[in-house]
Amino acid sequence: MRYAGIVVAGGSASRLSGVDKPALSVGGKPLLARAIHALAGAERVIAVGPRRPGFDVVWTREPVPGTGPVAALAAGLAFVPDDVEAVAVLAADLPGVRRSTVDRLVAALGDGDGAVLVDAGGSRQWLLGAWRVAALRDALPEQVENAALRRVLGGLSVTEVPAERGEADDIDTPEDLERHR
Repeated sequence: MRYAGIVVAGGSASRLSGVDKPALSVGGKPLLARAIHALAGAERVIAVGPRRPGFDVVWTREPVPGTGPVAALAAGLAFVPDDVEAVAVLAADLPGVRRSTVDRLVAALGDGDGAVLVDAGGSRQWLLGAWRVAALRDALPEQVENAALRRVLGGLSVTEVPAERGEADDIDTPEDLERHR
């Protein structure tokens, strides 16, 4: 299945003293580069956040920066080619995401609206999934700023894909970063 990729690369990183999380290095590679590499099979990769040099992606921003992942998702969807049926959506702070992760999510779409990775605790990782473009566009509320991602996507037909070790990890705190260095 042909798909595009959206990397949500904004946010305030308040628990990390406001550092540029996507630029943080894990294993010698910036987190943003890990997300983009995981989307190597995508027709087009769209990064939503402040422009960072050295990445061959389409850059965009939410109309009002800092208004959350639903606004970022809407901004990214505007650049998904019309002839692409699916989109993989990744946060830019996932040290364990791999191309095989994205491939499993896209393959799990089946007849549903989306497929999301589920961590060891059974929690759906809303910014680690693959979605049918039409379903995402239909699910977006009129007011995307500060909308709850779980509420917007939770009503869709979702296939849960169990995470392999480390795939669902994210970097939110200094302790998370140390654990993955």
